[in-house]
Amino acid sequence: MEDRKRKRGDRKDGYLVREIDTMHAFLPFLLPNRADNEAVMNEILDLTAVQTYLEKKNTKDISFKYTFFHVICAAMAKVIVLRPIMNRFYAGHKLYDRKDILFSFVVKKKFTDHGEEALAMIKVDRNSDESPVEQIYSKVKKIVHDVREKNQTDGTTDKMGILNKLPRVMLRAVMASLKWLDYHGWYPQALMKDDPYFSSVFVSNLGSIKMNATYHHLTNWGTNSIFVVVGEKKRMPFFLEDGSCEMREALELGMTIDERIADGLYFANSVKLLRKLLLNPDLLDLPIYTPVEY
Repeated sequence: MEDRKRKRGDRKDGYLVREIDTMHAFLPFLLPNRADNEAVMNEILDLTAVQTYLEKKNTKDISFKYTFFHVICAAMAKVIVLRPIMNRFYAGHKLYDRKDILFSFVVKKKFTDHGEEALAMIKVDRNSDESPVEQIYSKVKKIVHDVREKNQTDGTTDKMGILNKLPRVMLRAVMASLKWLDYHGWYPQALMKDDPYFSSVFVSNLGSIKMNATYHHLTNWGTNSIFVVVGEKKRMPFFLEDGSCEMREALELGMTIDERIADGLYFANSVKLLRKLLLNPDLLDLPIYTPVEY
């Protein structure tokens, strides 16, 4: 989506969709809560091509390795660039095109029961000549280093820490005021820029902690329309065209999407593109705006 001049009715984080069909204009009044409009999709991903791709990327001199997480996020980012309706959201009973492509995720400082977590958000440049994989990799690397080596905290956690010191009645009033501001498109940019629920895609890499859940709910807070859960890598059976079966490394990808932002055909074609990119990960070495036939 190209940069546009801000007009009356736009938000800090989105452009109002002015040409909209009757159904999508009426839906937020019929079904106003994002969490009541979840469409859940699961994909079993054959990792054969991705593993070969990662082996080429992870040369001996690289200490911070490329992983499935980087490739999946890069593929999702490219899908959003080529199919921008996936980056829409509802707020204040209106539909918007999100201005930026934002990915959020959780970084575990230590893999222990009591290890603290930090929330992270990265922005993908849709106009950059740098490949989506390199964009994701370099930004995730910096965040992980800052969190684990420098023991930095994130802005959202710091702000929640301040709010938690308020009496409950005051905290409820503050949250009600923030919801009112968001409804009218006046939510402070200083709060929005660190809040993972104002991102395009919230990604949970449960495979990194050996967990197999493939569903996570959306929230009515913020504007996040897509939640992706990356499952654990394991060997699964794949049936070939001749009827034979072959065991391959695979993982399950769960996607929870606000079904109001597009129709079923648009979602289906977006998943087809995602599948094409993950079966041909070399396409992710090209600039993110490079078209893909699928």
